[in-house]
Amino acid sequence: MSNKTKATIAVTVLASSVYLSGCGLFGGDKEKVDPPQDVSYLKEGQTVETSAGKDGKGKAASSEANEQTQPTELYLINKDGYVMAQTLQLPKTEGIAKEALEYLVANGPVSEMLPNGFRAVLPADTEVLGVDIKDGVAVADFSKEFSTYQAEDEQRILQAVTWTLTQFDSVKRVELRVNGTPLTEMPVNGTPINSNGLSRADGINMDTSGVADITNTHPVTVYYLSQNGEGYNYVPVTKRVDNSVKDDVAAVVNELVNGPGYNSNLVTDFLPDAKLVDAPTIEDGTVTLNFNESILGSLKEKKVSEYLMNSLVLSLTEQPMIQKVAIEVNGSTELVNEDGKSITEPVSRPEKVNTGSF
Repeated sequence: MSNKTKATIAVTVLASSVYLSGCGLFGGDKEKVDPPQDVSYLKEGQTVETSAGKDGKGKAASSEANEQTQPTELYLINKDGYVMAQTLQLPKTEGIAKEALEYLVANGPVSEMLPNGFRAVLPADTEVLGVDIKDGVAVADFSKEFSTYQAEDEQRILQAVTWTLTQFDSVKRVELRVNGTPLTEMPVNGTPINSNGLSRADGINMDTSGVADITNTHPVTVYYLSQNGEGYNYVPVTKRVDNSVKDDVAAVVNELVNGPGYNSNLVTDFLPDAKLVDAPTIEDGTVTLNFNESILGSLKEKKVSEYLMNSLVLSLTEQPMIQKVAIEVNGSTELVNEDGKSITEPVSRPEKVNTGSF
């Protein structure tokens, strides 16, 4: 894909950004396992006043439904084979980590909830025997049916289970067992499993295109866009960066600008001539980035695409030392989003990803 083609795609994405209001992307901090949080969500376009019908029953029913469910990220497989989050409302329970894994099982309870083009990752009839969380490690124990997957899904299973469980603050690493026996490698293709457990640092949707010597590289994860109907979802992709690159923040920005692999069916909302004009600075968990004008969707009004901003925040907050992102354009913080709202304040990572239905 040429830079000119990527620029055309980026303009198309910018034109489509009006759909972001339906994505419900930005919220607060990640959900904790104990206890589940009470979170109320309104449907797209609703307000507190309009969510009820004329008789007021709509509002009461919506409130009752939200008291019985909780938004949870399930890492599923999309039509292009990528593992990515879809935030679905699961029945509220104290054992949310175990329940989340149960909703990854094919032909299981997720079947009636699967978004178009998505499929569950764990083999049908797999039982989740337990999820024990202690000292940041989640030990997930499965029945023997766990081992009946297709070989091409082996990496996807590792990634989906790891990223689904590590959405919770109490989980940093994941260990796998089958009928109580720890797995040191996956049962079909023999992928080794780190004795210290699996983590997000192991990557997801790995893209090694253009890398000649992978041993002289290290991973960074960035979020590209995948079209889903009339809107877009955010897809995490782990790229390989040469070890000579010492600034991973700048490396993430560069990968977002360079875009995904040519045959990926993913796009970026960054124009190819976007770049940092100063080195990134990090203070108290907030990274400040000073860009040139090529990140603006409107030079006159200084508008920043929300797809661009969301991809940037999701990507950079995968870095352990970053909780917020602040941007400038040639030193100016007088920037607005497409709704005309100021974005001069640093932006936090969303509570949940891909919450909308397009």
